[in-house]
Amino acid sequence: MRQVPLGQTGVQVSALCFGCMHIGTRIPEDTSYQLLDQYFEAGGRFLDTANAYAFWVEGCHGGESEALLGRWMSTRQNRSEIFLATKVGARPTVPGADLERAEGLSRQAIEQAVHTSLRRLGTDYIDLCYAHIDFRWNPLEETLEAFDDLVKAGKIRYLGCSNFTTWRIEQARQMSKIHGWTSFCCAQQRYTYLRPRHGINHQYWPPASEELLDYCREHSDFSLLAYSPLLEGAYTGKKPLPEPYQGPDTDARLRTLQAVAQEVGTTTNQLVLAWLLQSSPIVLPLIGASNPDQLRENLGSLQIHLDLEQMSRLTLAAGR
Repeated sequence: MRQVPLGQTGVQVSALCFGCMHIGTRIPEDTSYQLLDQYFEAGGRFLDTANAYAFWVEGCHGGESEALLGRWMSTRQNRSEIFLATKVGARPTVPGADLERAEGLSRQAIEQAVHTSLRRLGTDYIDLCYAHIDFRWNPLEETLEAFDDLVKAGKIRYLGCSNFTTWRIEQARQMSKIHGWTSFCCAQQRYTYLRPRHGINHQYWPPASEELLDYCREHSDFSLLAYSPLLEGAYTGKKPLPEPYQGPDTDARLRTLQAVAQEVGTTTNQLVLAWLLQSSPIVLPLIGASNPDQLRENLGSLQIHLDLEQMSRLTLAAGR
């Protein structure tokens, strides 16, 4: 699988990251193993999870995805080959609670969450650890110093943030620079070909904005990863588009997407991933799958080449 740089860490990671949100919960263990093996056999080495996955599934409390990954890596004896990413901060402290009762990003919460994740994953280090949500009730300075201490202790190699606005990303990176702490090297945000309507309150989950895209273009030491790039199957027409994405802008972009997909001879899902991979800034999509056929389709996006005219048509559809 093609490798791309992660910021300026000096590390190359798989261009398609495998998102493990529902492995071991909605996806049964045997199918989860099959999908992980399939991704690994395709050359994929970048796995993404979180200590919160998947607390919202009935009977689950979070940590199930990490635990399954730990068992899989132990069985396959391949931990040293994997670039392993997890997130902390969003796991509820009370079973059945929502994000209002999340663990947050205090020093104590971060240290406890990271050490518990290490045990579940069966490893003594995490390659990339994200602050999962920008919980403003915790002082940013406390959060950043706690993460830096874990880097210095060898528990974490690199740091990222997820669901942060651009100004908060810059504030955090400048604060880390001033104190000599490890800086965020990447952000993981909701990002796809379609654009949500302006004025939507996304609460904890702000999508990648034009401002963030510009920020990543100007800062070569900072990478952008896209979660939910396929809107959980909405591009296939089998599921309705999420309400924030409905409107004239979406209609125009979907027409262009479908026209280019027909020209190229590919599926709309594959075209969305190919567009992300070939856009500016370069985006690392997280791909999810519940069966081998879906994963095979997603992996096929790596074989698609879009020329400049096709990229321009897709990007400029419906205007800016």
